[in-house]
Amino acid sequence: MRGTEQAVHEGKSAMKDTQTSGKTYDGFTDEERDAMKERAKELKASARRAPRAAKADGESDVLAKIAEMGDADRALAERIHALVKAGAPALSPKLWYGMPAYAKDGKVVCFFQSAQKFKSRYATLGFNDPATLDDGTMWPTAYALTELTAADEERIAALIAKAAG
Repeated sequence: MRGTEQAVHEGKSAMKDTQTSGKTYDGFTDEERDAMKERAKELKASARRAPRAAKADGESDVLAKIAEMGDADRALAERIHALVKAGAPALSPKLWYGMPAYAKDGKVVCFFQSAQKFKSRYATLGFNDPATLDDGTMWPTAYALTELTAADEERIAALIAKAAG
């Protein structure tokens, strides 16, 4: 292996590829690498747990992750968590790439990404394919959040209920 291929293989970023175009390979950001490391830890931890303990442990893991967030993100995450618990109790809380997420049959349906996770100006409520929020030929799969009004919470509750099936 040479150049960029070797840098990717070895997990190095910003490695100069002198064999081809002379461009630098930027690779993943520090935040992306941290998220991947968190996901690897999550997978190892879930493999060690008994199936019955997974739901209880997932809940405590999610609450612990929420508690680590800054004030603004924590307030949003707590409300999202409460909305999911109330409107879609069949969804199981779990960590997914270090983010609070909610799964059905082991597949992540929705997740909360704090603004600080990737140094963004807003938090995000995202939905994955199992959510089937299909609406015609185009629909949003993520929503930017800066605060939650009563109307926002009502809309989110409806989205989560639909996503949970």
